[in-house]
Amino acid sequence: MPLPGNHDDAADLPDRLRDAKAVTSELLSSVIASVCRRFPSVGQPEKTAQVGRLMASEAWTDAVLTLLGIELPQWQVRRIAYDEGEWHCALSRERELPDWLDQSIEAHHPDLALAMLCAFVDARLAGMPSSQTSVPAVPHDANASCALLCCDNFN
Repeated sequence: MPLPGNHDDAADLPDRLRDAKAVTSELLSSVIASVCRRFPSVGQPEKTAQVGRLMASEAWTDAVLTLLGIELPQWQVRRIAYDEGEWHCALSRERELPDWLDQSIEAHHPDLALAMLCAFVDARLAGMPSSQTSVPAVPHDANASCALLCCDNFN
């Protein structure tokens, strides 16, 4: 299993998951390498070993649930439903709130494990710090149309 560290392909990961037909060991390893910061878990080595065993036995849904517990312990599965050929998975921080008040992350896919993995990745990416700052950057090369003025009254 690869160690996390390369976050470069995290931006195209949701599209790759939505286009996938089924979870594979390579796909799950790619997700772990791209978005998982706490894996392998130093404080929970049994959870890390459990993910490895679940991947080896191709128990993808359980592996995603275990990753969710390691990476996003404050998130919980709010709803899993099957409708018109697709699985719908909703993750929430406040599962006890009514649906209309909750800000859940929802994903859907024909494969249950991929629907859950898509929701996990969306929640993980939503929690990652943005590369943009909250203050707009000033261009370093000011053009000639800008001029400094002194507005003090020296009289």
